[in-house]
Amino acid sequence: MENSATINQKLDATDPEMNRNNCDEAMPRQTRKIKPTRRSVSGVHPFRGESSIPFESTLERDFLLRAEFFTDVLDVIPQPVQIPFIGKNGQSYIYTPDFLVYYKLGGKDYCNYPKPVLVEVKPEADWRKNWREWLPKWKAARRYAIAQGWIFHVVDESRIRDKVLENVRFLERYKRMSFAPADSEAVVSSVQEMGATPIHYLLARHFMGIYRGEGVAHLWSLLAARRLDCDISQPLNEFTQVWIPHV
Repeated sequence: MENSATINQKLDATDPEMNRNNCDEAMPRQTRKIKPTRRSVSGVHPFRGESSIPFESTLERDFLLRAEFFTDVLDVIPQPVQIPFIGKNGQSYIYTPDFLVYYKLGGKDYCNYPKPVLVEVKPEADWRKNWREWLPKWKAARRYAIAQGWIFHVVDESRIRDKVLENVRFLERYKRMSFAPADSEAVVSSVQEMGATPIHYLLARHFMGIYRGEGVAHLWSLLAARRLDCDISQPLNEFTQVWIPHV
């Protein structure tokens, strides 16, 4: 067992009857309340100021912070479903995955809609140590997800604490800054005209001389507020290309 991809290979469901799509059913809501624990950091993340999503660890918190940034993420449901499974000892148990992530249809054809993703957030050290014990419940989750027309993934630090999260955390400090609305609209209009343009062009056009420092903060705030978009997986600097979010 060497990586998360190996886990997903082992989780493949084999029952063809499970491969059906129940996407017309009501969106599930939280099925298990998260209680405070002394073993890890728990709390509530204010997801886009629209809902409060509880988390049970800093890794789950970082997952939510990362997911929140992407405009194609419609919603994240915590503790979404309870899945029965048989453990390696032959006894029956209930497994509750951490999150269910819904995506916006956007410009995609409905026949090729982005499938919701059922997510288990687990530190790499934990799944490497316990994967044999946890495999039955993860197989059950994979079968359940396929039955619903979803996807099931186990994600660890390698898929959460990456350059994307580093950039999202960097932009967080600019999220609540306020600037003249007319200046913001002028920048957004320039980007709309160009289609995509580098940061240094916007600085030269709108924030010359002594206003350059304020201009940098202004552009980062527009990215943080999702008025502008970029390849968040790349370093953020004056050569970063920005555009209007598509979703």
